[in-house]
Amino acid sequence: MPTAMEQLIEYIEYILTPSSPVFIVGALIVFLVPIIVHIFVSRATPYTNLPSIVLVGPPGAGKTSLQTLLERGDVAPSTHSSQVPQSIELTASVDQHLSFREAVKDDAPGEHKKFLLATESCATSPWTASWPRTVSRGIVFMLDAATLDENLAATANYLYEVLLALQKRVSSSKTSKAVTVINVLIAANKSDLFTALPATLVKSNLEAELGRIRKSRSKGLLASGVGIDDVDNEENDDWLGEYGSEKFTFGQMQEFNLEVDIIGGSVSEAKVDKWWHWVSERL
Repeated sequence: MPTAMEQLIEYIEYILTPSSPVFIVGALIVFLVPIIVHIFVSRATPYTNLPSIVLVGPPGAGKTSLQTLLERGDVAPSTHSSQVPQSIELTASVDQHLSFREAVKDDAPGEHKKFLLATESCATSPWTASWPRTVSRGIVFMLDAATLDENLAATANYLYEVLLALQKRVSSSKTSKAVTVINVLIAANKSDLFTALPATLVKSNLEAELGRIRKSRSKGLLASGVGIDDVDNEENDDWLGEYGSEKFTFGQMQEFNLEVDIIGGSVSEAKVDKWWHWVSERL
């Protein structure tokens, strides 16, 4: 009767000797093991959509610089306006007492959460239609507070399109389920510059200009032959905010589950803690 060592040697020789059974077994191992491992890992690992903050605003507002600052902790010496939508994944502590530099550290105290900061272009696509209601937490609209006076009309028109798109999405919802509140931060960048308007003036100037845009659009519809009843139709016109109101205020957007905040800051000076806290509160 062969010993255990002899049996082992015979087994090894059998494996090393080319034969059809050996090739079949080897092929099955090569192809099946990775598949089995993949199935096991995919079942054991929960894949979830990360909450996201959508970043929009006119060119030159500082969107790319803000992403660079939050991702790397500093601002690139010179950045150019990017026309390509992009997103970065950030992990941070949501402790409100920490600055953004402290909060992004791996050893930062408090609860850590991952989220996406994604730039979108309102002008090139109906981005709000594909905005995931269940995972997105807010919109940051960046503007240049130092040049707002000279660019007020263009900036307000861009903001009008953003708010109107969100308003229409809420208004057109056919479900009986309550629509989640959408938070909008108007981030007044470059507030460190001498020519920059404070947040209170940014708010009042934008409200006045949005009111003028609203009135101009309604007059344009009437001049084109649209009846007054159609202009007042909430589902068909471009009236932003409370219907029939003489003046526009951001508070009117609450009727459409939109909460708007205006906060000043400066990317170049890394003074973005207030924006960071606004974002972390909504994760």
